[in-house]
Amino acid sequence: MDKIPSFTIDHIHLLRGIYVSRKDVVGGEVVTTFDIRMKEPNREPALGQGAIHTIEHLAATYVRNDAEWKDRIIYWGPMGCLTGNYLLMRGDLQSEDIVELMQRTFRFVADFEGEVPGAAPKDCGNYLLHDLPMAKWESRKYLEEVLLQMKPENLHYPQQ
Repeated sequence: MDKIPSFTIDHIHLLRGIYVSRKDVVGGEVVTTFDIRMKEPNREPALGQGAIHTIEHLAATYVRNDAEWKDRIIYWGPMGCLTGNYLLMRGDLQSEDIVELMQRTFRFVADFEGEVPGAAPKDCGNYLLHDLPMAKWESRKYLEEVLLQMKPENLHYPQQ
């Protein structure tokens, strides 16, 4: 069997950042999948399950309500390796196009106070697996160290 494209990325040299993972044509329209990489794979601890679950709830809620982008959002969800998230959006987009959206999103998570949206038994399949303090801490770290300091190497996958 052939490897899927995401397994061909050089994870040894991959940095934290925003990357275009793939582009697909669905119903005549391009869908761009973004790799929102919060951790350097295999070089730093992965995100805690409760933290990434809370980030998922907050970030998905935020992007689906963002005045500029809400009509393009298809999906936000965690990577199985717990080093980041996938964001699927309508349109033929580049990483640079969504830097400001990600800055706003992770600022929202880092500053969030109150009840996590959808974190009740009737709304979530694992409502006890949330960690708002760590979600805020991880989001602030990503915002300050990566999103507010973007460089080309944080926007384009390493060359093979």
